[in-house]
Amino acid sequence: MSTGEYKETEVPALTGIMGRCPRCQKGHLFRGYLQLAQRCEVCGLDYGFADPADGPAFFAMTLAAVPALAFGVWFQTSFGLPLWVHVITTVPLTILCCMALLRPLKGWLVCSQYFHKAEEGSIDREWHAERAKARQREQK
Repeated sequence: MSTGEYKETEVPALTGIMGRCPRCQKGHLFRGYLQLAQRCEVCGLDYGFADPADGPAFFAMTLAAVPALAFGVWFQTSFGLPLWVHVITTVPLTILCCMALLRPLKGWLVCSQYFHKAEEGSIDREWHAERAKARQREQK
């Protein structure tokens, strides 16, 4: 199946948050809660290109930490509760917020990788060699 048969996403964030294939926007991106499917069941796009690594976890923790901290501080200053109360309120709240954010963020990052044709970084040795030669000429 060629890519031309499908309307590729123009908004990778929305497509990823919905957990849809970035090529056809119909197939599912996930096989489980966080596990990516091998390929799209509609268009056959192989998701082997996708490597969001720790990005979703970093963003989820960053986004969840601020409201959780604000809640914890408000809770403590308003009621003056012992530490064990925070362990059963603030900690689970933080974990639930992170878990709720992981899947949409992972979908967004995978769709963004497809949209921007991201690939593993490499060193452009030719560019660096030309740049070094240009600097040598400028110094003379």
